[in-house]
Amino acid sequence: MMNNVIDIRDLVVVRGGREVLPGLTLEVAAGVTGLLGPSGCGKSTMLRSVVGVQRVRSGTVEVLGLPAGDRRLRDRVGYVTQDVSVYDDLSVAENLRFFARVLGVKGDEVDEAIAAVDLTDRRDQVVGSLSGGQRSRASLAVALLGDPDVLVLDEPTVGLDPVLRRDLWRLFHRLADRGKAVLVSSHVMDEADRCDRLLLMREGRIIADGTPAEIRGSAPDIEAAFLRIVEAAA
Repeated sequence: MMNNVIDIRDLVVVRGGREVLPGLTLEVAAGVTGLLGPSGCGKSTMLRSVVGVQRVRSGTVEVLGLPAGDRRLRDRVGYVTQDVSVYDDLSVAENLRFFARVLGVKGDEVDEAIAAVDLTDRRDQVVGSLSGGQRSRASLAVALLGDPDVLVLDEPTVGLDPVLRRDLWRLFHRLADRGKAVLVSSHVMDEADRCDRLLLMREGRIIADGTPAEIRGSAPDIEAAFLRIVEAAA
């Protein structure tokens, strides 16, 4: 796998007449990269640009050497949105089997994906009857189908209890250990230390980039470091 899995150059996105991303340039390699920042800072817009579903004003986004959204990336990029992306009237297993057929994935991967997100005991339950966290995990299971090279996850741990959050981060790192690029957004600062690389975002700009330890520096935690960086730039 090439060194830079995601390559963003001078990306400008305007939504509702507002410049959400004002010329973002960024490279992402294999590993777990966390994108942290307050709600509304442009995280979701950037992730949508990476998967090729966001209209952009200018700039380029390449994933695995191909333009974002290229049909050849369909089974190489897994994407989890903030909104649940599975069918409420189907069971967990039925959803996974349906998406496996769409992607041309072998049936035995369905059970593996369900087990990976700890939904085996809910596999035959209709998704609409699951809790919010369980429904989010069903969406993540779909994204794991086909063993994608890149996972783009928009706040995948929202609404999960601490044990499940821990287990999902362990899963992200297992995938990264196999050479995958896992790009995870969050507004929860205490998830920062779970990342290999951390990007702090504010108003559409990356204001800090490094390991959690590098960004934290002498600050007691990432939130304090974030506030210090913002105040220094004011």
